[in-house]
Amino acid sequence: MAEISKIQTSEFDYDIGYLQSIVHDILQQSAALGASSAEAAVSSQNGYSVTVRKGEVETIEYNRDKGLGVTVYFGQSKGSASTTDFKPAAIKTTVQAACDIARYTSADEYAGLADAELLAKDIPQLDLYQPWSLLPEQAVELALQCETAGLAVDKRLTNSEGAYVSTHSGQRVYGNSLGFTGGYASSRHSLGCTLIASDNDEMQRDHWYSLSRNPAQLEDAESVGRRAAERTVQRLNARKLSTCHVPVIFSADVARGLMGHLVRAISGGSLYRQSSFLLDSIGKTILPDFVTMDERPHVRQGLGSAPFDNEGVTTNPRILVDGGVLQGYVLDSYAARRLGMQTTGNAGGVHNLHINSTGQSLTELLRDMGRGLLITEVMGQGVNIVTGDYSRGASGFWVEHGELQYPVEEITLAGKLDEMFLGLQAVGSDLDQRGNLLTGSWLIDSMTVAGAE
Repeated sequence: MAEISKIQTSEFDYDIGYLQSIVHDILQQSAALGASSAEAAVSSQNGYSVTVRKGEVETIEYNRDKGLGVTVYFGQSKGSASTTDFKPAAIKTTVQAACDIARYTSADEYAGLADAELLAKDIPQLDLYQPWSLLPEQAVELALQCETAGLAVDKRLTNSEGAYVSTHSGQRVYGNSLGFTGGYASSRHSLGCTLIASDNDEMQRDHWYSLSRNPAQLEDAESVGRRAAERTVQRLNARKLSTCHVPVIFSADVARGLMGHLVRAISGGSLYRQSSFLLDSIGKTILPDFVTMDERPHVRQGLGSAPFDNEGVTTNPRILVDGGVLQGYVLDSYAARRLGMQTTGNAGGVHNLHINSTGQSLTELLRDMGRGLLITEVMGQGVNIVTGDYSRGASGFWVEHGELQYPVEEITLAGKLDEMFLGLQAVGSDLDQRGNLLTGSWLIDSMTVAGAE
């Protein structure tokens, strides 16, 4: 049995030891009903968020959620059920339901628990639980400070979609019939603001936010408001472009989406379904030779950190791309078996995937590009992971001589993801750490920009 994290749980509705006991009860009941193996996850979360708009409180929303899920196997026939009721009778009914489903499910030769030897044995303490002793009235004050600071930046900021402060914490325990039980607590705090500017009958909106497990690492409220204001005002008097082929810089927060497309393309579900443009790509060059991408699952307080994955498999640092060459896929146990491989500890996704920077600031990337587009927002669902086709609406700024000239809107970016990845020229030092995919801005050599004819 892996160690349950030793944490202070007085702020939670349930002691983590109680969640552990529920998992043990589920596993015992599953075995008693004839299941050859079983796994269960139990979680409890609480927190609140406040929203203000134009100096007034709009909402104060409290959240208290709990739930459990159980999966049982009768041989290789699988059944799953879940409930939000922790009463013993409800748990018993849920386990029974999972067993009933399994008895009527066809066997799947790839189904089953993770391999026992891969399960986490020593759980590192990653300090993922960093509570915020913030009263709702204090949260309201922070949100008001954020919005007020933003609206004060420019007289053209005439309206607001609001500012918010959010704080949430949770606990999760996972266990299976191979003897693994592990659990830990985590927290997540954020504040943000969305503003509206108007000029000459034109209106634009933009936002900014800060996100961290540790409240001490959040940007201060006034800075978030001012950043939202500056981004909003910058978008005023946007122009359209004629169709062209130019270099493109994706700002760091947008470049994170490109990393997400790559992760999808090398994830097990896409691969075993033969629905990825990166099929059979291990050992092949998919990015320029200066690129390294690596997972860092044990970063203390990291938003993507985890001591084990959703199957209890230990997480380990690893290199996904080295010198532009793909070194491995992103797999859970089921996908790995379908592919004749071994799980990579990624049930539930990647953990703090990081791409190395080539060292330039965004200002230096603009100078290196000279003439082209800086993209600060993309929209739409025009990404096809099967073919790699990429077509999304976008807005941003036209660049000449390495400097921003004017905002642009109502354009469409078009390309092929494989060509975009190989056309990556540089990765900025402006690392965006507000998530699980960590990157700076991307400079890509050329894309088609469809605009006004």
